[in-house]
Formats: sequence, C-alpha cells, structure tokens
Amino acid sequence: ISRVYTISHVAKMLGEDEEFLWEIVGPMMPEHGCLWVVGIGEDNVLAFTDFGIDNLRDSIIPTRESMKKK
Repeated sequence: ISRVYTISHVAKMLGEDEEFLWEIVGPMMPEHGCLWVVGIGEDNVLAFTDFGIDNLRDSIIPTRESMKKK
C-alpha cells in the first residue's frame, strides 16, 4: 500500500455525501481496503486504499436500492 485516502476525500472523489459513505463502510474490514489511521493526540481517521475505494464504489448502487425499498 503506497497511499490511503480519507473518507472525506473519497466522498469528494466519488461525488457522494460523506454520511452516506459511512453507512456503506459498516461491514468493511482491512482486507476490503478500509483501515484506521491513528495519530498521537488526534482523532483516528478512516481511510481507504485504492482497492477500498473500488469496493465502496461497487456498494453505492445496491445500498441506494435497498434504502429505497425501506
């Protein structure tokens, strides 16, 4: 892994609302390209690898469709 992107940056990249992406992230694990960046004296930051961004992108349409059914 050479770089990761914060969830706010990914939201802008995908043209999506960050809160909506938080709903998709729930079951994602490091093997899905989702990880936490931990800093000293700072809040932890959710970040994604390129693979994680692809996984998020693949989850957007099915998540929207399931939300419409509710």
